[in-house]
Amino acid sequence: MMGMQFLITNDDGIDAPGIQSLHHALQAYLTSHGHRDCELFVVAPDRGRSECGHSVTTTRELTVRQSRPGWISVDGTPVDCVRVALTCICPSVSAVFSGVNAGANVGLDLMVSGTFAAAREAAIHGKPAMAISHYRRPDIPKTWDHVGNWLESTLDAFFQREADAMLAHGRSTTTSASTAERREVIAKNRVVWNVNLPAIPPDVPHPPPVAQCFVDETPLVRRGPELQTLLHPGQDGDSIGLPVDATVKLVSEFHDRPRTRGSDVQQCFAGKVTVSYVDAHVASQDL
Repeated sequence: MMGMQFLITNDDGIDAPGIQSLHHALQAYLTSHGHRDCELFVVAPDRGRSECGHSVTTTRELTVRQSRPGWISVDGTPVDCVRVALTCICPSVSAVFSGVNAGANVGLDLMVSGTFAAAREAAIHGKPAMAISHYRRPDIPKTWDHVGNWLESTLDAFFQREADAMLAHGRSTTTSASTAERREVIAKNRVVWNVNLPAIPPDVPHPPPVAQCFVDETPLVRRGPELQTLLHPGQDGDSIGLPVDATVKLVSEFHDRPRTRGSDVQQCFAGKVTVSYVDAHVASQDL
């Protein structure tokens, strides 16, 4: 990993404690493994952009500001940040890390997660990518100092598994690389590592166990008002007219959500660090 560059982003904003903890964790990890010459770039939204999914900004210019050396904010979405970084700031980064999100991104949360979308955008462009989130409960202290310790074995696995891809991608970004070589790298590096840290006391004597698991496809159960009672009656007395003005708030029980045995939801909620490998591409497969 000599001289490699890495990109860090998130969806909670550049001032969020989660991204500070991820930067510290990566820096400490690389230093402890003898890679002091690696460079970290932070390119993150200028404010919180949670649950924006894979949305992008196309109707205006994006404002890019450097708050301190290596830390750059963008007034756009997490995917905007990755696109700006890979196009204008650090196109030769070897891998992209998104997080640490304040709250789990498990199951179908991935459909709306800006944290996951940023990593997915990187993987679409052939970059090894990891999205990291931290499940939170109101009864557990919301600290961040333990993140590096809890992530260490997962970072070991990531760098070991993705080492060849990082080197290959470094070669593919050179001016001498052919289009075919670049396409080959992109085709091989299409998996996002989706990682979730559990909501357990941060002062446990040992890091929680790591579970490799599938993404739960069970939707959250949501509740809301019965809007049929607010409809204007039609000419025949049926409720087929237009609804009157109303406000609606949908409620779900995140902590008591349904879960499938062995899934990321079940394993993370049981106190394990979960790792799920998710295909970044949406192209349909044979049905």
